[in-house]
Amino acid sequence: MASFGKKLFENLKSAEFRNYLMSTHFWGPVANWGIPLAAIGDIKKDPKIISGTMTTALCLYSCVFMRFAWQVQPRNMLLLACHITNFTVQSIQGSRFINYHYLGGKKALEQKQ
Repeated sequence: MASFGKKLFENLKSAEFRNYLMSTHFWGPVANWGIPLAAIGDIKKDPKIISGTMTTALCLYSCVFMRFAWQVQPRNMLLLACHITNFTVQSIQGSRFINYHYLGGKKALEQKQ
């Protein structure tokens, strides 16, 4: 286990890793994580605030950039993970929107009150 830790530490000290940390290949996905994190924060909020148009746009946006992250060389796995997460959370939000507006969720909430 100590050799694994030493090897990991050596890799973190390498010039290649420092260059990666200073690239758009790293900072672009880091900045992009704000979108899925905001959607995760909105999961417990009232579904009437969900925009169906924006949710659809964000799902399509994530699909396009998932493909981009996979096709670019070297593959950008951090960007891919960000957009897989975003697509998943936006799909959940989309299902909440459909349930609320089209499948009786709005009426059910009104009857409870």
